[in-house]
Amino acid sequence: MITSSTVVNSVVEKLRQALARGQWRTGEMLPGQRELAEQLGISRPSLREAVTVLETLGLVRSMPGKGVLVLDADLAESTPLQTGVADASLEDVLQLRYTLEPFIVGLVAQSISSKEIGQLRLTLMDMREALEAQDSEAGVNAYIAFHEELFTLTANPIFQSVVQQTSNALKQSAAVLRNSPEHLAARLEENEAVVRAIRNKNSAQASAQMRHHILQEGRRMGIELNIPDDHPVA
Repeated sequence: MITSSTVVNSVVEKLRQALARGQWRTGEMLPGQRELAEQLGISRPSLREAVTVLETLGLVRSMPGKGVLVLDADLAESTPLQTGVADASLEDVLQLRYTLEPFIVGLVAQSISSKEIGQLRLTLMDMREALEAQDSEAGVNAYIAFHEELFTLTANPIFQSVVQQTSNALKQSAAVLRNSPEHLAARLEENEAVVRAIRNKNSAQASAQMRHHILQEGRRMGIELNIPDDHPVA
């Protein structure tokens, strides 16, 4: 099943109007996915995609394990989170990810809790279910959610604004990811290797597996990244 862009756009507009009316105020959490999907009369995949769009617009922020936080719309409009991202090439996106994500997962492996590992594994299960159902839209949403969860697990507050840029950049490549559903199995396998290393508290291995994953993502997109000599190619 592929989520209709028409449905998603309609949901985005409904949610934007509700936010503008103050139905949910800044700092509040949106209702849970199931409840909100029922209120809107849509599927949960359609809702997840709409939330992704709203997050890209700076109106909400997904908080793994907590829900979706409503942001200050005026502040979001004045904050240049999207500066440079809209015009970024796929190679630009991959370079940013290659720079940050291996380091982030190395940090995460040092301090992650059992509960947080469980949440990562649940998101990987969403990817596997999407793969088995041949639902490329849900697979891409789960893939993005997995990497966003990794971003939020870093405890360094200075990373947060930079990590938001990485999250936005990842969403910029979503269209390409959707056009290659046959690659979902490879993404799942590579991300499972990352989680195994994190679970084993092996920072070096987690970083290496993430570098391998991003290089493979580039190859699936027809891009060979130029990488520093001191970073081994997987």
